[in-house]
Amino acid sequence: MPFPGPALAARIVGDVTEEKLDLVRRATAIVEEELADCGAFQYLAVLLNDYATGIRNNKREFGQIIVVRCIESTDARTATVTRLPWEKLERICRRITDIPGVNRCLYDLTPKPPATVEYV
Repeated sequence: MPFPGPALAARIVGDVTEEKLDLVRRATAIVEEELADCGAFQYLAVLLNDYATGIRNNKREFGQIIVVRCIESTDARTATVTRLPWEKLERICRRITDIPGVNRCLYDLTPKPPATVEYV
């Protein structure tokens, strides 16, 4: 990765805890495995500082939200989203939402600018 940032803490919005580090570490492993052959400039998983309502084992839960970011760039000054196959996005989402405590997975379509590559 061209700009991996200062470890996994840069992929957590809000307070960094051991539990959040574990979640983003697991999501990152999935993203890196699934996107290793996509040829993108950079890809990463981000843990947001918010919760979403979901259902697991027929019970309502408030779970964590993981954002997947995958971009194309030549210089990191500007970037566009990588157009990934729908099947790959569905597989990534399914695997990430299998992580206990995570019930929402989003794909970030925002170019740079107005966004940056990282969230923190």
